[in-house]
Amino acid sequence: MRIVVVGASGNVGTAVLRRLRQERDVELVGVVRRLPAPDAGEPYDQVQWHSCDIGAPGAAGQLAEMFAGADAVVHLAWQIQPSHDQRVLRRTNVEGSRAVFDAVLRAGVPAVVYASSVGTYAPGPKDHPISERWPTTGVPGSSYSEHKAEVEALLDGIERDHPTLRVVRMRPGLIFQRAAGTEITRYFLGPLAPVRLLRFGRIPLVPTNRRLRMQAVHADDVADAYTRAVLGDVRGAFNVAADPVLTPELVARHFHGWTVPVAAPVLRAAAALTWRARLQPVDAGWVELGLNAPLMSSERAETELGWQPRISALTALRELFAGMADGDHTPSPPMSGAPNLPGRPAALLQARPPGQGNPY
Repeated sequence: MRIVVVGASGNVGTAVLRRLRQERDVELVGVVRRLPAPDAGEPYDQVQWHSCDIGAPGAAGQLAEMFAGADAVVHLAWQIQPSHDQRVLRRTNVEGSRAVFDAVLRAGVPAVVYASSVGTYAPGPKDHPISERWPTTGVPGSSYSEHKAEVEALLDGIERDHPTLRVVRMRPGLIFQRAAGTEITRYFLGPLAPVRLLRFGRIPLVPTNRRLRMQAVHADDVADAYTRAVLGDVRGAFNVAADPVLTPELVARHFHGWTVPVAAPVLRAAAALTWRARLQPVDAGWVELGLNAPLMSSERAETELGWQPRISALTALRELFAGMADGDHTPSPPMSGAPNLPGRPAALLQARPPGQGNPY
């Protein structure tokens, strides 16, 4: 079986490669903008690599050639940064996704599995989980969420016009693994965050708000769900999340900290001000998403995919924090530990503040 993974060298892509390598008679093709080095090692070896900027003009034609003969395409490519250049993000996330789907149709690939997210959902409840039928119109004010919803709308049209194409949409919560420690620090916290303090297993102060309730899942468990979707015959959307729900109180208790009640407007203002000042790389849209993204039920994934998370959300968070503290990374460009990338301290000396410049 020939499987093409677009965005195969990032957080989820690395885990998907690890998982698919366990299957027999699977030929792996990776499509990325920047290729892993030939000596990158597992899981990047034994993969047929192609370079393509999916947002560039003519990308659909290039991708169609790469997709020729594929049994399935897994579309994981997505840009989080540079947050101060929304044009760049839309170019990759929306127009790049359009190119991937166009190429799937041109090449006659029978199945596509798309990396959606809890972020595709409209604002929803924090006291009970929702199914995959919840509206997928996104959270207003979050460009990440709006882009996810726009791409799902593209898929709606493709499914109507091409009913023989098997389309699967995976909608996970936050995705953690130890090896993503440096990457997630760069993309979401920036160079000034004192992540080294996490090695003591303590977070002194944890902002709390009744709407700050989020779900997470380990990257290896997400990769298992993707693999089951690719190798099976399912269609449609699947929520993917592990227990327990991560609340500020739970995090404070397990990391020996104190909760500090903070009103939603204060959280939004703090994020906006520090982002505009180039002190950290994420805008207030991420606060909006955290406050409004609904809790999800993974019942469909459990029933139809036979999927069960092996690692709890809390354990996944502990693993991520350990990776942040120790600067864990992989040799792939998106997960690199290079000190001069945007979002790392050395980049400040080169006038590369967080949220600007391409960190991939």
